[in-house]
Amino acid sequence: LPNSHLCYYEFELGGLQKMVSLLSRGNPKFLAITVDCLHILAYANQESKLSILGCGGPAELVRIMKTYNYEKLLWTTSRLLKVLSVCLMNKQAIVDAGGVGVLTVHLTGRSSRLVQNCLWCLRNLSDASSHLPNQQHLLQILIQFLSLDDPNSVTCAVGILSNLTCNNIQNKVVVCQCGGIEALLRICAQTGNRDEIAEPAVCALRHLTSRHPEAEMAQNTIRLQYGIPIIVKILDPPSKWPLLKAVVGLIRNLALSPHNYQPIRQNGGIHRLCQLLSKAHEMVQRRLALAPDAGPARVEGVQMEEIVEGCVGALHVLARDPGSRADIRALNCIPLFVQLLYSSHENIVRVAAGALCEMAQDKEYADAIEAENAAAPLTELLQSRNEGIATYAAAALFRMSEDKSQDYRTRLSVELTSSLARTDSAGGGQWSESDMFAQSLRHRQGLGRAGPATFAQQAPPPPQAPFQQSPVHSHHHIGGGGGGGAGIMQRQTSGGQIPGGFNPSFQAQQPPSGAGPGAPHAFQHQQELSFDGFTGSAAAGGGGGFAVESMQTDQKYFDTDL
Repeated sequence: LPNSHLCYYEFELGGLQKMVSLLSRGNPKFLAITVDCLHILAYANQESKLSILGCGGPAELVRIMKTYNYEKLLWTTSRLLKVLSVCLMNKQAIVDAGGVGVLTVHLTGRSSRLVQNCLWCLRNLSDASSHLPNQQHLLQILIQFLSLDDPNSVTCAVGILSNLTCNNIQNKVVVCQCGGIEALLRICAQTGNRDEIAEPAVCALRHLTSRHPEAEMAQNTIRLQYGIPIIVKILDPPSKWPLLKAVVGLIRNLALSPHNYQPIRQNGGIHRLCQLLSKAHEMVQRRLALAPDAGPARVEGVQMEEIVEGCVGALHVLARDPGSRADIRALNCIPLFVQLLYSSHENIVRVAAGALCEMAQDKEYADAIEAENAAAPLTELLQSRNEGIATYAAAALFRMSEDKSQDYRTRLSVELTSSLARTDSAGGGQWSESDMFAQSLRHRQGLGRAGPATFAQQAPPPPQAPFQQSPVHSHHHIGGGGGGGAGIMQRQTSGGQIPGGFNPSFQAQQPPSGAGPGAPHAFQHQQELSFDGFTGSAAAGGGGGFAVESMQTDQKYFDTDL
């Protein structure tokens, strides 16, 4: 009988439930046959997977993996766990039953087919197990797997590392201390044209370079290991957009270290970022011209608005360096930054205002910003409900006004006073990077005098058609022939299907506890600047945005031995 018909009759007779109850028997060879039958029933059938879950199957299977050493039984059980692990509910049950630790033990076994099944199963479980404590042994094994010649093992290992380092400070520190950065850089150098390996590797490096005690060391290690040329080169064709998005986030994190300004600039990082920014912005404008009310411009599952935000955000951080400011000015980015101030995408406005704020440090560039009629939109942005936007706009205007008449500066002071007083009252006592600007402005300008909020405004050009921000990306596991059913969400691919590999997409993760607005000073400062969680979600008051510390949740594998 075909598999679907067999499942139908088994359900009618209650055979599947009876077979799950047989897992408590003690004969290894009998158990191997039983588990193999369950694998046939569960493959490509969501109802069977849920029935196995309802009968306590995941816990029994984990117990078998923990109790027996019969290779055929371990292999068939790990194969069934691999199929079940693509079901969201079974996945959590396997994790809760201690499946991650049990599978980790078998990674060091002699059976290559058992190791391969355990790797794929851990790959499927990794986005639900990043919160588990004491994963040092698994992380060390995975780093060792990165040096293997087997592409499937490397694909699994790098995907697991990417997920386990997502918003997990302890895991980040362990990977950094165990040579994970060097191993990931080797992977990027060797497989830069294979997105299914390069993308999770870059994502893991992005996680390792932000929001943990060893982050600065990680940023500098990449430079000292000659990794910056490798990373920047990935921005060249034929890299796909999901990989490009990950690289943009990594470059921004690298730019948090002043020692990396020059290597990024000398290896063409600013030039490539500007090219990518221009290309993504053109695609957004083209989409809006065709259908003003259309949703975000998506290519290969990535919103081009996110690429715009990411590139401008990276240039914002790099613009702290005088040499980088000169390159950005030479590449004629200032007009585009000013144009982006009219975007209805709040996070794009924030990073554009921040970039202009940094560029305005030099009088020549401040004059160029003013020549683009930026004073009008920046003045309007002083009234923004987003604290980051208002403060960046205030700082840019302050720097642009340093050579203006006293009357102009007085009127600007009154406007800035009103804006800063309002953001203070709305801040709730929480610290953010924009507070540094506000305190600097008060100190240097003496903003504290009362008066009417008046400031001569130029007529702004017509605003762009609004972007329509979409919800955070959905995710979908593919594996074990996992057919549709309960718990399965809409799939979002990131390119062609990779046999034996995975096609990663992104599910934005909220920042970990201890990294929110009320966190200690050091981490809070870095949250505004590093790609980790939602940019602007706390420090700048934004919502959503460039999701940059994210799970790899979409993968594909096939199991031909039924």
